[in-house]
Amino acid sequence: MALITTGRKLIRDLETQGSLALYVPLEGGMEGRYHRRLRAAGYTTYSLSARGLGDLSAYLTGVHGVRPPHLGKKSSGNEAAVGNVYYVPPLINYQLEHLPSKSKGLVLWLIEGFVLSSQEIEFLTQLSSLEPRVKIVIEMGGARVFRWQPLKEVLAAA
Repeated sequence: MALITTGRKLIRDLETQGSLALYVPLEGGMEGRYHRRLRAAGYTTYSLSARGLGDLSAYLTGVHGVRPPHLGKKSSGNEAAVGNVYYVPPLINYQLEHLPSKSKGLVLWLIEGFVLSSQEIEFLTQLSSLEPRVKIVIEMGGARVFRWQPLKEVLAAA
């Protein structure tokens, strides 16, 4: 791999496939270069950890309720003693509504993708085809060199 990469092949593969699985060197640094390449190509990137996301379809594309940790405080009244539910807008739809006018689309960059089940990976693969402005990049594990493959191939191998 060249010392200075342009990232054109990654961007081209991402545009054709819609979703990619990445294997990055564990010492880090390479993914930041590709973040910059994607932003320079006109995409808006949004980084997120795959740990603790819960139901991906509800979190990414639907209004969903969350409860903050109660920290020992209990609510009074007839409701549950675990606190109030706050409703959060869908992450992807919110980001797409607020994209700059010149942006090509949104790249959702998930780290720690090895914790995702095959059903969740299948949903993410379909998400990029349902919404063409959304591209998915998932870091699936470590490798000696920065490499990627279509997310569909990872799903077929599992």
